[in-house]
Amino acid sequence: MRIYLPATLPMLQQLVADKQLQPLGGTAFALTPALRESYATGDTEELEYAAMREAARASLRLLAADEDGKIEQRRVVVSADVDDVTLRPDLDHAVVKVSGPVSWKQLAAVHVDTTEAEDAVKAAVEVIDAADLGDPDAEFALGEAEDHELAWYAPQEVPFLLELM
Repeated sequence: MRIYLPATLPMLQQLVADKQLQPLGGTAFALTPALRESYATGDTEELEYAAMREAARASLRLLAADEDGKIEQRRVVVSADVDDVTLRPDLDHAVVKVSGPVSWKQLAAVHVDTTEAEDAVKAAVEVIDAADLGDPDAEFALGEAEDHELAWYAPQEVPFLLELM
């Protein structure tokens, strides 16, 4: 199953160093039966994109948890092919739990915000909780960040990407 792991740039650096990534709480997102049922229409590619967007939103939450504000404000999503996942529709339609670390060999791609998205992402990080509670201004700021597409990188490109940052 293709899964989407929310991450940050430091987590991505750790992935490159360790050749594996332990998802925070084992949480990932995927095209699950519950996600498919929650959409009236959409092909597999569109629904996988929806799962990836959920992971990108979770990446915002990881950035918001950085109390020191030292993490560069870019969303990161790691996509991987993993067989051993547990569906968790009780948490959300796209949530799955991964039982252990995801190895470098399982990576399909890495998605990272471009520099153009940094201001919008920073604004979204500051209001993510308010957006979750329905604040319309916060939802607008979140939408501004989500309007930025994540750039796609093949796994072998990731070390070079991190060197450039």
